[in-house]
Amino acid sequence: MTVESTAARKPRRSAGDKAGTTGTKRTTRSAPRKGADRDLVQLLTPEGKRVKNPEYDSYVEGITPEQLRGLYRDMVLTRRFDAEATALQRQGELGLWASLLGQEAAQIGSGRALNDEDYVFPTYREHGVAWCRGVDPTNLLGMFRGVNNGGWDPNGNNFHLYTIVIGSQTLHATGYAMGVAKDGADSAVIAYFGDGASSQGDVAESFTFAAVYNAPVVFFCQNNQWAISEPTEKQTRVPLYQRAQGFGFPGVRVDGNDVLACLAVTRWALERARNGEGPTLVEAFTYRMGAHTTSDDPTRYRHDDERAAWEAKDPIARLRAHLEASHHADEAFFAELEAESETLGRRVREAVRAMPDPDRFAIFENVYADGHALVDEERAQFAAYQASFADSGSASVEGGQ
Repeated sequence: MTVESTAARKPRRSAGDKAGTTGTKRTTRSAPRKGADRDLVQLLTPEGKRVKNPEYDSYVEGITPEQLRGLYRDMVLTRRFDAEATALQRQGELGLWASLLGQEAAQIGSGRALNDEDYVFPTYREHGVAWCRGVDPTNLLGMFRGVNNGGWDPNGNNFHLYTIVIGSQTLHATGYAMGVAKDGADSAVIAYFGDGASSQGDVAESFTFAAVYNAPVVFFCQNNQWAISEPTEKQTRVPLYQRAQGFGFPGVRVDGNDVLACLAVTRWALERARNGEGPTLVEAFTYRMGAHTTSDDPTRYRHDDERAAWEAKDPIARLRAHLEASHHADEAFFAELEAESETLGRRVREAVRAMPDPDRFAIFENVYADGHALVDEERAQFAAYQASFADSGSASVEGGQ
């Protein structure tokens, strides 16, 4: 199986080139009317019925049956990869895993809205966005197995390394977007974070800088209802998307289980950014179907009936219902995709188990450009510590003799 790469990077244009010979900047088409962001944007109901939305329909009006099947394929294969990674962690092959189960539409919809030259700053759960950016799924697992610090070149796919520190990537994204604006580039930046991260000071600071400097950045918050064991209502007194108003830029809440709505809203927000209209906060209202990570037990803090209610809104089942009702996909398509997903799972499983152990001393490299006495001392201490295991092993053998 191959994944189409989005690594092509277009040359950045100067500010003069972007404005054109007349100096007139493009304006975003079909901007939502005032007050529209108070409603949940939805284009597909949980039953798969297409509903009209005058503000955002234009952003998906040209989508073809083939593209709809592509979105479905993206979500199915992303979920299959995620399930395999969870199983590998349970088998002791990974140290930890953060599942995206239930959030496929938010990630695939927003990920497919990006242009090649746009830049992504993820957290540690954006496996679907990574898929859209052409990052091989097996490269995501090296960090969780402890064999590397990321596994891919961020500039190869315009997809930054995963960020474990909660919320810090929003500042990185804002700074990068400010640089993009100074370069006069016709591109945008998107930062992903969760509802829990929205309570971090880093996020508030990034909102301030992005607003004041009119940075071309989209803040994409996946509100999956739970910040580990803390529900959203214990983090905010207003819907998260409304926080943008206090910083002076628009916010919109989209049905995070509706891949079409996520695609349309993210396209609109990215277009605003590229056209010099500043930042946008998108709140994808979704649900974390699984645990926060494989070290978490969600049964200790939430009820089964809550999950059951959200299972009825499953993003994959929703698009499948639409494809079947519209006669855009047949059983042969679904069967072929099922076989492809099994092939992907097997490839991931074999690749993880074949990953070589890292060089134990690599941790001391690239700390200082010209070396450092303290690092040399610590390296020597670590070498002695490692050697002690070999000595004790030899002593045990000799004692046994």
